[in-house]
Amino acid sequence: MSEKLATLSFTDGTPSVDFPVNSGTVGPDVIDIRPLYNKTGKFTYDPGFMSTGSCASKITYIDGDKGVLMYRGYPIEHLAEHCNFLEVAYLILNGELPNQKQNNDFVSTITKHTMVHEQLVSFYSGFRRDAHPMAVMCGVIGALSAFYHDSLDINDPTHREISAFRLIAKVPTITAMCYKYNMGQPFMYPKNSLSYVENFMYMMFGTPCEEYQPNRVLSRALDRILILHADHEQNASTSTVRLAGSSGANPFACMAAGIASLWGPAHGGANEAVLNMLAQIGDVSNIGKYIARVKDKNDNAVLYGFGHRVYKNYDPRAKLIQKTCHEVLDELGLKDNKLFKLAMALEKIALEDDYFVTRKLYPNVDFYSGIVYKALGIPTGMFTAIFALARTVGWIAQWTEMISDPDQKIGRPRQLYTGQVERAFVPIGKRK
Repeated sequence: MSEKLATLSFTDGTPSVDFPVNSGTVGPDVIDIRPLYNKTGKFTYDPGFMSTGSCASKITYIDGDKGVLMYRGYPIEHLAEHCNFLEVAYLILNGELPNQKQNNDFVSTITKHTMVHEQLVSFYSGFRRDAHPMAVMCGVIGALSAFYHDSLDINDPTHREISAFRLIAKVPTITAMCYKYNMGQPFMYPKNSLSYVENFMYMMFGTPCEEYQPNRVLSRALDRILILHADHEQNASTSTVRLAGSSGANPFACMAAGIASLWGPAHGGANEAVLNMLAQIGDVSNIGKYIARVKDKNDNAVLYGFGHRVYKNYDPRAKLIQKTCHEVLDELGLKDNKLFKLAMALEKIALEDDYFVTRKLYPNVDFYSGIVYKALGIPTGMFTAIFALARTVGWIAQWTEMISDPDQKIGRPRQLYTGQVERAFVPIGKRK
């Protein structure tokens, strides 16, 4: 029992009630309001869960005011600089960075699971050629449970581990197949001789016509993007995965639910919105006009890629991906490209404008990731699909943690009812 207490008092004569105040290892304290309804007959009201902690977690920590992001206690800057994606995936899943043997075994296991069931290939032909990749991913990943019956017991730790391996290994294959299907190109089967990210790029951009040659700069850039997107605490899609999982749904269904949530333009679709905004601005000479529209309360213009629900400082991921962005543009000789010059000019103006600085609207990870994807030749429709590829690791870890939590219950938010009070039924012939 917590020694710290919070007292809730009322003006309607209801007696005051004490609630325990619990402390985490770092970050704000939380008031445990679970007894609230039983003690008072009242609920809290918190649309968007702005002030609500939905669970206890050991995976990711964010301090939005200081611009801090840590996976399992490691600052994101250190992981992005010194690790590859599968090392970070191991950390997120297991709580510790792998030693050499653990890393070799993990990489080997993931590599050997990258193939998908051949019958799954026929699923793609059921979609229109121009179907959004996220629609396809929702369907295909949700269907994985129909192919892998041997690992669906969510109460068996071994089954959960096998499902984790399969999802981390197969989602890149499924994502690349979405792209190939849209393009009308043949699917490229995975190559065990390539690294995780090189293999994904090979399946995306390779063709049977010629040998694919990985580019180390571009592969490292995408690897870093995956690390930066691997987890981000209790965001909308992660909360969706946990909520779906709380009902006892299988992990493949939960991942499909997360993908559906991620698809929204306010979440995973923001980097696609950035490029649409840049296309709308069109030229460096039009930036001033667009900025004026953003400042106009009567205009609906939005500066996409700036500001964040949690970060009230510079998004630490944005600093890392900014560097990656410039490395990619240099490697591909695109520094003078009109679109990228426009993006860099907009970044400079927004960072120096008091309107955005005072409101702490700094560039976020979505501003730069869309630029990098565009430079790599990835179409905008695939941006969120690659985000889902990266976030799969975090979703699995969060789902596993929830299943193992003794306090876990089926998610059931309550509401503030504002509809009609009870009224008499009127037969149809007597209704006005």
